[in-house]
Amino acid sequence: MKVFSKTVDIQNELFLLRKEGKSIGLVPTMGALHEGHASLVERSVKENDVTVVSVFLNPTQFNDKGDLERYPRTLDADCALLEKVGADIVYAPTVEEIYPTPDTRQFEFPPVSTVMEGAKRPGHFNGVCQVVSRLFYIVRPTRAYFGEKDWQQIAVVKQLVKFIGSPVQIVECPIVRDKDGLAKSSRNTLLADDERAIAPAIYKALKASVTYAKKHTVEQTHDKVVKDINAVDGLEVEYFEIVDGNTLQTVDSWEASPYVVGCITVYCGKTPIRLIDHIRYKG
Repeated sequence: MKVFSKTVDIQNELFLLRKEGKSIGLVPTMGALHEGHASLVERSVKENDVTVVSVFLNPTQFNDKGDLERYPRTLDADCALLEKVGADIVYAPTVEEIYPTPDTRQFEFPPVSTVMEGAKRPGHFNGVCQVVSRLFYIVRPTRAYFGEKDWQQIAVVKQLVKFIGSPVQIVECPIVRDKDGLAKSSRNTLLADDERAIAPAIYKALKASVTYAKKHTVEQTHDKVVKDINAVDGLEVEYFEIVDGNTLQTVDSWEASPYVVGCITVYCGKTPIRLIDHIRYKG
């Protein structure tokens, strides 16, 4: 496995591989890797000749600087995991390598980029689009792999691909969960033991709501999920939206769309740590 920090070096390496007709898979990450990331890499290894993993903590997608400062940084451990699962190239650039000049580009793809995370974290998806478009330009991947935990992000990236006219294929990969149901996340390492113990209640409530929804309205299902999670001391729902899976617009009945998803963000603990998850009701 080769590790590059300079853009020119990885571009030269990939130019030669592309010249040989090799297909290239890209797994963009912000580091602090876990089994969820590993599953993306393993899929890329199966589907491409060469797998590139970027490890870059992108400052432009953090509207909360405290959140950026708290985000775990574990490059050595990340590289050990990536070598184990078969990655060929790691791209771990500095901020100056990704943004040699300040990135002033503005990306807006309503309605998918302006609801939920887009509304709660102003500028977040603009930063995501800035870094993803830069990575696509640098790596020029055949396929790029994203985890469904960041479900809204995938919808935004798909809009970005259309906008910039990139030929890259976006591959969606299922959430990887711990045995107790908590979605794998780099932020989980920030949870204290008592916080980690209550966090699985998020998915427990979501999963139970699928059965509940069969005999209750969208509004009743929404309210039950929020009530069940908020009843757990240490958990507080920031938002829970039941939406059309394509437009991300809220639905008022189960018949309103053939593809319905519930998206949630919950504050866990005293710090607090912000955890996201989702559940599919239809489609």
